[in-house]
Amino acid sequence: MAAKNILALTSDYVEDYELMVPFQALLAVGHNVHVVCPDKASGEKIRTAIHDFEGDQTYSEKPGHNFELNATFAEIRAEDYDALLIPGGRAPEYIRLNEKVLEIVRHFAAANKPIAAICHGPLVLAAAGVLEGRACSSYPACSPDVTRAGGSYADIPVDKAHVDGNLVTAPAWPAHPDWIAKFLQVLGTRIEL
Repeated sequence: MAAKNILALTSDYVEDYELMVPFQALLAVGHNVHVVCPDKASGEKIRTAIHDFEGDQTYSEKPGHNFELNATFAEIRAEDYDALLIPGGRAPEYIRLNEKVLEIVRHFAAANKPIAAICHGPLVLAAAGVLEGRACSSYPACSPDVTRAGGSYADIPVDKAHVDGNLVTAPAWPAHPDWIAKFLQVLGTRIEL
């Protein structure tokens, strides 16, 4: 298997697990992952938050780790990447306002390249207009955005992921094992034990 080049789009405040875990897992199996943030350069750090489910109507938020970006947003070219990763948390609320982010997402959708989005990540897909006729999961509070964008909301357990062609989505970080496994399948990654 040839290593894939994967682009991860985030803001300067992202859900810790939803960036850190897939970033490390994809590196561990030999892929190249570049994490970028609008208006930030390689070597700059972004903050993360840890979202947890503690019985409230929504998630709680605690400070997470600092994450060092390894690529510069202004220098990336979508054509150079084989797949796209969009972590959740608050990041998608902000990056969906950036026209270059939306152009990048549209490139991956039009080229039918693998796209993995989790939690609030589908907000970016909705803003880019790439959910029409697609089934997609997300954090439940984002389901109206999915349906208003012409998508079909996949209401699945919090620890499961949904695949619709090149699109792999999940409700939140408890789905990491299933979401990452399904993303690796869509990428064509083979792991032999």
